[in-house]
Amino acid sequence: MAKKSVAKKIAVLGMILMTGCTVERTRTVYVERPAPPPPVRHVEPAPAPVVSVYVDPPLVQPEPVAISWAPPPLLVESPPPPPFDDAVWIGGYWVWHGNWVWAHGRWVAPPRSGYTWVHPYYENRDGMVIFVDGFWAAPGIRFEPPPPHLSISISVAAVGVVPGPRPVGPSGVFIPPPPGSRVGLIVPAPIGTPPAVVTSAPPVVNVGMRITNNNNVTNNVTNNVTNNKTTNVTNVTNITNVTIVAPPSATANGQAVNSSVPAQAHLAAAMKPVLRVAAPAVNSAKPIPSYVPGRPPAALPPAQMVRQEPMAQGGNHAQAPQSMQQNMPTQPVTQNAQRPSPHATVEGVAHPDMAQQGNHPQNAQGIQPNAPRPMPQQTAPNQPEPASAHDQTNHGNNGTHQQDQERRAQQARQKEDNRHHEEQSRAEERSKEEREKEEQRKKKEGHHHEQDQQQPR
Repeated sequence: MAKKSVAKKIAVLGMILMTGCTVERTRTVYVERPAPPPPVRHVEPAPAPVVSVYVDPPLVQPEPVAISWAPPPLLVESPPPPPFDDAVWIGGYWVWHGNWVWAHGRWVAPPRSGYTWVHPYYENRDGMVIFVDGFWAAPGIRFEPPPPHLSISISVAAVGVVPGPRPVGPSGVFIPPPPGSRVGLIVPAPIGTPPAVVTSAPPVVNVGMRITNNNNVTNNVTNNVTNNKTTNVTNVTNITNVTIVAPPSATANGQAVNSSVPAQAHLAAAMKPVLRVAAPAVNSAKPIPSYVPGRPPAALPPAQMVRQEPMAQGGNHAQAPQSMQQNMPTQPVTQNAQRPSPHATVEGVAHPDMAQQGNHPQNAQGIQPNAPRPMPQQTAPNQPEPASAHDQTNHGNNGTHQQDQERRAQQARQKEDNRHHEEQSRAEERSKEEREKEEQRKKKEGHHHEQDQQQPR
């Protein structure tokens, strides 16, 4: 029995030795993580064709209009110097005429004495845009925002118009975003902010840019002495600048914005834009009436393509031209100031809005006619041998051809601006003549009325 047990153990041990011991070896495999995707660079959308018109503003506050999509980003207009003392820059923003239409900026005189210009009103209300066009306010009249309980029917788009995206941003008053921004974004701003204040701001691709006011308060004290001495104190708020604020996540260039710009529309519009998306010139000098809900919109000219230049290098903002700063409406006006002559020229081209006094005349882009064009310097320190005479000749011809192209393009832009200013001057002259005729008619009627009262009954 013991022999069988020993034999069995020996057999089991032999089987173990025959099979051997299996040792599992582990192998470590290192897997590289995929690189993070490169940041998405904002590509400015190609601007859609734009209808550009002059709008004849009403003399009372228009009725509000409800639109189901946001106005496009702002366009760029460079105002020329004011043609006369009491000129007011109006326009330069989006208006509603069955579609968002560009109201081209222009200098005009107030329709009546004491009337002031009121900027347009945009409000994001429950995903709808409540719009009130700009208008002339009589003395003592202030803008009244549409109350929240007011029922406003949605305006119907014109035939063939494709609606855009709804407003993207917080509820409340806003202005359109800077030129080249993502379509649909809005920029919150206080009531009365000119849309042109964002002309020099960088394009935005996300929500975050906003406008705040810088208020300068002046106390005017008037003492009225009667039986008892009384003192009247009047606070006058003069908004001279606004501040544009945006985090890096909101801008296309990834840089934060905290800049102060002029609150006057013509000074803000004259600042150098980060992205120049130029407004097309108008095809007709005749203004169209402001839109009235319930009435068919006015006949519009065909849409035009929009020029877009690449983003400028350097800072986000620039100072307004000195010629514009010298014509701020808050400064006193000289009594001998005259309307500029229509025969002033820029590089031999007639320009109706150029002044003949003061500094060198400038065109709408601020280019001085006698400023020398800087010549590019060709440097090649690493070339082993100088270029041949044939290569130098070809290079000189290419440079001359490029300069010729730039000069022709500049002349074409000047001709377009000159035509626009000539049409604007003619429209202003006609408006002035009509006002003078109306004043003469009223004087005659008043004179006849006085004579009728003086005659004995």
